[in-house]
Formats: sequence, C-alpha cells, structure tokens
Amino acid sequence: MKLLLLRHGRTDWNDAGRFQGQADPPLDDVGRAQAARVGPVLAAMRPDLVVSSDLARCRSTAAVIGLPYRSDARLREIDLGRWSGLTSAEARRLYPQEDAAWRRGEDVRRGGGETYVEVAQRSSALFDELVADGLSLDSDSLVVFVLHGGTARSLIGHLLGFPPDRWWHFGPLRNCHWSVLRTEHGQFRLVEHNVSVPRADKVSTGPLNGAAGVLLPSQAALVGELAEDTASAPDTDPIDSPTR
Repeated sequence: MKLLLLRHGRTDWNDAGRFQGQADPPLDDVGRAQAARVGPVLAAMRPDLVVSSDLARCRSTAAVIGLPYRSDARLREIDLGRWSGLTSAEARRLYPQEDAAWRRGEDVRRGGGETYVEVAQRSSALFDELVADGLSLDSDSLVVFVLHGGTARSLIGHLLGFPPDRWWHFGPLRNCHWSVLRTEHGQFRLVEHNVSVPRADKVSTGPLNGAAGVLLPSQAALVGELAEDTASAPDTDPIDSPTR
C-alpha cells in the first residue's frame, strides 16, 4: 500500500512567517489556488481513503480533492503552546532557552506544548487503527493524509523507524506538496518527498514534458522537485533555517 502525506495550502500566517501550531487560520488566496492546482491530480490517483486534520486549513485543502474524507484531530500540527502566533524573532526573544535547544535539534516542548515524539505517537496511532480495521499493508491501496509539516515529518521518521534525532534530516514539506511512503515486505520505504504540481507558467516544454502545458501524474515526481513556489513556507522550520 501507499501512504501519501499532503501538506495544506498556504495561510496568511505562513506568509507572515508565524508559527501556527494548532491555531486555526484559514487558507489565503494563494493557498486556495495551490489546493485547486493539486486537487485534480490527487483525485486522478483514486485514493481509497482520505483522512484530514480537523483544522480548517487542512479540511479546506482536502475538500478540493473532491472525494469523501473524514477528519481526525490526531493529524493536527504539533501543539506549540505559547509559541503559536509568534515569528521566529519573537520566539527567540521571549523564549531564548527553548529556541536555542530547538535549533540544536533537541525535541524540546516549546511554549508548554508537545514534543515531536508525541506528535508521531498520536498520528501513527491513527494509522495503526486503520490497519486494525482492515487496511492491508500488502494491498495496492492508496491512503491520503492531509496534514501539517511538522506532523508529516514526525510520521515519516516514525514509520521509517528512524530515531527522533534524525527526523530533522527530512526537509519540511512546502505548502501543497506531498511525500509518499510505500510498504515493501511489511516495512515502509520513502519513495517521493516534497513533490507537487508546478504552476502553469512553470511547466517546461523540454524533455520532461511531451507537450506544452501537459503534466502527466507520473511526471510529478520529476517536475515537482524543479518547481519553485515562492509562496510556500513551512509551519515549523528545521534547526538550520529561520522562519521567514
């Protein structure tokens, strides 16, 4: 089976470089356009199940796919407590010790919120529940989780069996980009990361595309890495990159 992890479209807080956590800002105009661009491609993949975080930015993104979906709070972003709504500079000034520990790669509880290990535990519990309810790891099924950058990274690291101090090696998903994990012999392999559909003005007519303006789903993994989407920003950045 394949598990596709899709990050939500952009919000005003993304654009302003504010940590979101479990705050609930809606998609902005750019985020709605991003969702509209990827929705038909994901629908064409014919997923067997779509599950979304219950926060508005994810539910709005999931709705654009045009398929039935269910919401689950276990896919929410990491709870950042008092960091929620702050810019990187504000968090550094108000909580210098937490900020320094986080940037060293420590899984620190920022603002009294959650750790990434706790995020992985709750999001993987949802996946385990689906398996217990009959989802076969050996089937050809496709499951889509519409979620958040920090949650996606935690879940990827957990399902691959990496220790938490290695999860930072996965670059954060950009808005409306996805990763795909595939099961092989009962274990997961990461087969796509940070893939999306380029804007119409970014589609090449070169060797990756046989016709101008045409993007086949099988080409998304190749073209997505080349598509510059400056309107995207991560929810929570890796330790070596400040929030912008």
